[in-house]
Amino acid sequence: MILADQILTLSAALLLLALFFTLLRFSSSVTYRSRVASEQRAEALLRDLLSQGQLHQLRRRGYLDVPSPSRANRTYRIPRSRDQVRVYEDGRLIERLCVQAVEPVPTGDVVVMHKLMIEGNEDEYLRLANHFR
Repeated sequence: MILADQILTLSAALLLLALFFTLLRFSSSVTYRSRVASEQRAEALLRDLLSQGQLHQLRRRGYLDVPSPSRANRTYRIPRSRDQVRVYEDGRLIERLCVQAVEPVPTGDVVVMHKLMIEGNEDEYLRLANHFR
């Protein structure tokens, strides 16, 4: 009787374990597909919003230089990676900025976010950013 109970318990545990791994694999593949689709949409948005020269710079160098709309000789260097934006004046690094989305977003969308915020309202962008000298 005790042996039969142990076999039943072991069988139930193995069945639950198999179900767990099946669900894990299914949810991971759904998450992966969703992430890939998000990255593809972000790349399409980059192609729509950036000039050929900007797109080439981003792909080749891994960053996009955005000139300041209001400050002469200032450039914001937006990395494709999730690194800090570097601020250059007269070709010299003066500070680094950190602005992040609340939710995870594709890297292409991060580049677009920085570019549009800088071009749309540079002062608000600078107010929101964490500054590192």
